[in-house]
Amino acid sequence: MKVAILLSRVRVEEKLLMQAFTDRQIEFDQIDDRGVIFDLHQKNRWQQYDVVVERCINHSRALYALRILNDWGIPTVNSYQVGAICGNKLETTSALIRDGVPSPRCLVAFTADSALQAIEEMGYPVVLKPAVGSWGRLLSKVNDREAAESILEHKEVLGSYHHSIFYIQEFINKPARDIRSFVVGGETIAAIYRYSEHWITNTARGGKAQNCPVTADIDQLSKAASKAVGGGVVAIDLLETQDGRLLVNEVNYTMEFRNSIDTTGVDIPAKVVDYVLKVAQGS
Repeated sequence: MKVAILLSRVRVEEKLLMQAFTDRQIEFDQIDDRGVIFDLHQKNRWQQYDVVVERCINHSRALYALRILNDWGIPTVNSYQVGAICGNKLETTSALIRDGVPSPRCLVAFTADSALQAIEEMGYPVVLKPAVGSWGRLLSKVNDREAAESILEHKEVLGSYHHSIFYIQEFINKPARDIRSFVVGGETIAAIYRYSEHWITNTARGGKAQNCPVTADIDQLSKAASKAVGGGVVAIDLLETQDGRLLVNEVNYTMEFRNSIDTTGVDIPAKVVDYVLKVAQGS
């Protein structure tokens, strides 16, 4: 068996995955996405691989690579379908709602004027998010009309594709934490609390990780969210409401887990590699 790991740079997570493959004596090639050239008419180079593990930082590179590889019939972790849905918050939310997975209320508008109307309809505070983005970047908690008008004007002036669609989410008054669960091949393998005094709790933004027991509710909701986006290896962000409900906020398809192995006591890289080998074997 031979595996390719398509990546942007070798971070802690990639090193851990490589070590897990080495421990199983699985041969792998490390392929830097900055040097890749896909000849869409020639798939010969890639046919030697039983599976390709996608670990790109850039969403566009990941998505196009997965599309090409899957169209060639080469198994990938994750699939193009999962990447396309999870890499776009609007797509994720729509898939969750379609499958009846509880999530915060969301409104979508296409102009600044209609976005302001939607915000006023939802009621302050709201959260404005770019449809595509990660690590809690470019999120805005909008507390009043003046702030809304200012942020919407900035988005219009920026004028990029990422700011041309207005994704407006209900602000959930959660505790000073959220929950991230890890689902691999339909199994909820672990979960962490992410604590922060700031309303954005990403560990990339300074949030502190602590083990979170995988309760029946967390397990059921995490599996449902994973299924809604197409399965595979995903991390689910859950919010706790004041009345004790759990809501799925986002689903991540190139998940980071360096702060969650010792925290949970679960060998996450080994679980991922187990799943990758199953995909390679067609099971």
